[in-house]
Amino acid sequence: MSPSVVGLFAGLLLGLGWVVGGFYAFVGVAVLGAIGLFIGKVVAGEIDLTPYLGGGRRTPK
Repeated sequence: MSPSVVGLFAGLLLGLGWVVGGFYAFVGVAVLGAIGLFIGKVVAGEIDLTPYLGGGRRTPK
């Protein structure tokens, strides 16, 4: 199972544990599932955040 799928399921399960009931539960689970999917893709190396985090621009002294 890829890290993206694991991240998606982790976000969904955390969302279910955090919010219970109604439309807001659906929205909360969807948002946390998307966050989990994004984190899974970063861990899998499918998304590179180094341009945004400032990594790789260091010049040797």
